[in-house]
Order: sequence, then structure tokens, then C-alpha cells
Amino acid sequence: MRQTGDYRYLILAAVLALAWLLESQALHLLASLNARVSDALLARHALTSAPDRDIVIVDIDERSLAELSPSVGRWPWPRSLHAELVEGIARQQPRAIVFDILFSDPDLTRPEGDRYLAEAIRATRNTYFPMLLLDARAASQGIPLVRYGSQLGITAGPGADTAAQASLVLPLPAMLESGRLGAHNVLADQDGVVRGYPIYHDVGGWRIPSLPARVAAGLGYPLPEEANIVLNWHGRALSYARVSYADVYADLQRSRSQRPADEFSGKVVVIGATANGLHDVRATPVDGFYPGVEILATAIDNLKNGNPLRTLPAWQPTVFGLCLLTLLYLLFAHYRYVLRIGAGLVVVSVAMFAAAYAALAWRTLLPVLPALMFAWTFYVVAALMEYLRERRTRERAVATFGRFLDPRVVQSLVDRGETMQSLSGKSGEISVLFSDIRGFTSLSEHSTPEQVVELLNAYFTLQSAAVFAQQGTLDKYIGDAIMAFWGAPEQQPDHALRAVAAALDMSVRLEQFREQSGPLGSALEIGVGVHSGPAVVGFIGSDNRQDYTAIGDTVNLASRIEGQTKDICRVLVSEDTKRLCEQQAGAAGCPYVFIDRGGFQVKGRMQAVQLFEPREKT
Repeated sequence: MRQTGDYRYLILAAVLALAWLLESQALHLLASLNARVSDALLARHALTSAPDRDIVIVDIDERSLAELSPSVGRWPWPRSLHAELVEGIARQQPRAIVFDILFSDPDLTRPEGDRYLAEAIRATRNTYFPMLLLDARAASQGIPLVRYGSQLGITAGPGADTAAQASLVLPLPAMLESGRLGAHNVLADQDGVVRGYPIYHDVGGWRIPSLPARVAAGLGYPLPEEANIVLNWHGRALSYARVSYADVYADLQRSRSQRPADEFSGKVVVIGATANGLHDVRATPVDGFYPGVEILATAIDNLKNGNPLRTLPAWQPTVFGLCLLTLLYLLFAHYRYVLRIGAGLVVVSVAMFAAAYAALAWRTLLPVLPALMFAWTFYVVAALMEYLRERRTRERAVATFGRFLDPRVVQSLVDRGETMQSLSGKSGEISVLFSDIRGFTSLSEHSTPEQVVELLNAYFTLQSAAVFAQQGTLDKYIGDAIMAFWGAPEQQPDHALRAVAAALDMSVRLEQFREQSGPLGSALEIGVGVHSGPAVVGFIGSDNRQDYTAIGDTVNLASRIEGQTKDICRVLVSEDTKRLCEQQAGAAGCPYVFIDRGGFQVKGRMQAVQLFEPREKT
């Protein structure tokens, strides 16, 4: 049984291990679900992580749109506003001015504004502007990178395709001339959540830098080698220091500034919008409505401080999952304590999620969910297999024990998990009863076989009830005889009393049977012998058939005592049984009196066996 179970668990572990290898190395079907769990951990961790205070957003918020609308009109505003803003901020000597506004088309109605903005840009050396990389399917009508790549800050990697083209939405000429450009493509995962940011885009072996990468490189910060980073979020939406665009612009119109003269000194100033009306919001792990300008600020923050999140090499989660499956297989194969294994797996799961959360403090993203899901799949299936095995074992035990035990005793044994193996080869003191029908041969000669069978079935049904009423073990039917014993498989401190009670009950039931069975059974007589002593009890037989029985001298003597009942009395017990009855009754007193019927020589014994007739006290 154990080997068969081990084999099933091994197959289950092998199948799940193969599926885990496919999932972790190729399919990634659980990646989205794992990302959602990581999002929950990141959202909690972000609350404990403050953004860089040297990154300030000049915010085109709802108030700015409302306050500037009467004087400059609705969005988009004249470029002259942005020119004045650049000049005013530049006077405070910020580290960088980064636009989150794509100036892709000239203002045909107000060309003087474009000229003014171009002059302001040329006067600075630290302004940065976005460009937009379009879908690769439009690359055939794009810009030849071998010709214009260097002007746009695009570098050729090893083996770059000289015919490669990129479809780009470029800003105004003055911004192109500055060379401080970067692609500002905020890419969401398949579930629409923004979790990372590109460092560069690869087009035919050419590297198109992102806007945060150009800013970081311009400020002298090292860039990671990988093409994308996983963003390390700092707080929920609107956590970065913000100054309303309208307030800054209004202060620039005053003859004497009312704002701090060093408000932007040494800062990275990002100019962008959080106003809902401009629809520049995305879903992120920390907030469902996260302004695009803060995504840009977060990417710059990560590169500036060198703290984007790291992901583990793909082989490490794979090995962890395989180790977990192996451990579960060994536990089920050798111990099979389903509840304990489940409790242990709960502890491991909680510990892994706690470790994943703690790892965020070290900027590491631990993908624990997929491996745990495979481990729990193994546990659930293995637990179900173990339940079905236990159920089959219980059903076999009930079917086996039910043939010779009272149902109450069967239930007790099954609840304890007893099996044929656990009940075999037990030695102990028991009381054995033999009952035999007198004159059965003569009865058979004067009756049809059908009548004999019907009579015996009715008789055995009645007499077996006497055995079960005293929670005895019905060993077997031997022709017209019955063998039963007490004291096994369950220990019974009063086994002798129970055996005697069953013997006397058989006598009473015989009288009832004789009255009810008509002429055929009216002359039926029985003899009952009881003896107590040591015996070996267990399942004995061949591989194809085994019976639960008792063997030993005690059994043989009980059978011979039954043979002595003829012409003496219906029930006889040995002196050992009489003594045990008196001992087991204790202070309450034995409920029987024992009439001495003398000593009898029994075959195989040197000394005579003293026999007694038990009767209930009146």
C-alpha cells in the first residue's frame, strides 16, 4: 500500500515539476496574477518610501487651467508662456528642466510664441524634451537612423542595421537642435498597468534613449545595462513636490517676486500636467489614476538615485519551485500527515510573502506566487489522493470487521485507524465461547436441504445477535457451531463477564427460537462452553482469503468444554472463567452464581478441568 501511494505521489510531483518548468521558463501564464500580488506589496511598500525632494513638478493642474483661461485662453496655451517659464526657472540655476509636453507642431496662429520659446531654449544648456516612438509597423515611412540618428542622440549597437528606420514624432526645430531629446513612451503591461520604464528602445540594433535616460546621462548618473527597469514607486499619486504652473507664472509677472528666489535651485524641474481634463493618467501598482508626469518623475528619481527594482534571474524562482515540490513529495511519501503538512505549507506561504515584502526594502522583486500556487496544487491533489486512500481503507475495514464485530466496535476501530495489519499477531487474555447444536445430524436426515438452510440462517441470526449485544467478536460458523471471543480486537476489562452473559443469552434466545420455529426447531438443543486464557489473535489465512480468528490452547479447551455439556447442562464455563468473572465484577459483586459440575478429564491435559454452570442471581 505504501509503495503504491509513493508511486502515485512521485507521478504527481513529476507532472507538476514538468508543468512548472514550462510555466517558469516559457509560458508565463501566471505572470499577470503574480504581478497583481506584487502590486499589492509594492503599494504598501510605497507608503514607506519618500520621493526625492530634489525633483519638483511644475504642475499644469485644474487650478492652472481655470486661472489662466481668461487671459491666455484654453489649453494648449501660447508657447510664449512656456518660454517665460523656462527663463524664470533657468535664472534659479536648476540642474535640469524637463518638459512632459510634446511640442510636435508649430503654432501657426502665434508663430512669435514659437520663436520666443526657441530663443529661451537656445539660452539654456539643461532643458530636455520628449519625442514619441510610433508603432514599429510604421517604421517603413520613418526616419533613416544611419543618417539622422546621431543628431537625435540615437546610437548604433553592435551589428546595427544600416537600413533601419524609426517612425518618430519629433518636437520643434529648436528642440531638435538642442540634442537633448528622449523617447517618452510609457508602456503598460498586458493588463494595462504601468510597472516599468524603458531605458532605451531597440530598433534594428539602434538604441533610442528614453527621456529619463537622457536626463540621467546629462546629469552624470550611470545607466543600467538592461533595456527596461522595474519602477520603484515612492508614495501614491501626487506624492512628488509640486508647484502650480499658474502660481509660478503669476509670480513671473510681478515686478517683485513673492516666491523664494532659490525655489528651483539645484532641482530637477519637470513641467507636466496632473489635470484630469488633459487625460494624462495611467494605472500603476500604487494607484489606479497616476499622472503621467509623476511616472516620468519616478523614472528620473530611480535613475538619479540608482534604486530601480531588481528582478531575480529566471532560474532562481524555478529552482525554488522545484525544491518546494520535492519537499512536499517527500513529506507525503514518508509521513502523510495531511493537516500538519498543510499547516507547514501555510507557514511557508506566509513566510514567503513576508520575505517578498521585506525584499522590497533591498530593491528586489521576489515572484513567490507562481511557485506557491504549484505547491498548493500538489498539496490539494495529494491530500485528495490521501483522503480517497483513507476512505477506501475505512471502507475495507468496515467491510472486513463488519463480518465478525458489532457495528459499534467496528466504528471504534475504524475511528482509531486500525487495519488488518495493525490487528494481526496480538497476544492477550481473552474469553472464548463455543456453541454447538445437539442432534443436528438427525434433524438434517428428516428435513429437506432448503428447510435446514432456512432454519440455520434464522438460528445463526438470532444467536449472533447475542454475541454482538455483548460487543463480542464473531469468529466463524463451523457447520452448526458458533465460535466467538471477547478481549480482542478491543481490550475489554470485563471480557469474561461478557462471554458468560452472551452464553446465558444464547440459552434464552434458544427457548424463544424453539417456540417460533415450529415442529422443525422445537426439539433443537445446544451446548455452550466458555474458557478464558491467553491466545494469539489476528488475520490468518492465505493471500486470497484471511479470517480474523484466535488460536491457542485456550480456543481448543473452550471447544472441548462445549463438548462436555451433553447430558449435564446447557452452559459450562472453566474455573479460569469463573475466577475472572468474580475478579472483574469487583466490589459490585458477581451477577452470577457458579454451580460446580465436577472435574472432567480433557484430552491433552494431565489434570482434570473443573467446570461450572453459571446462573444469574435472583
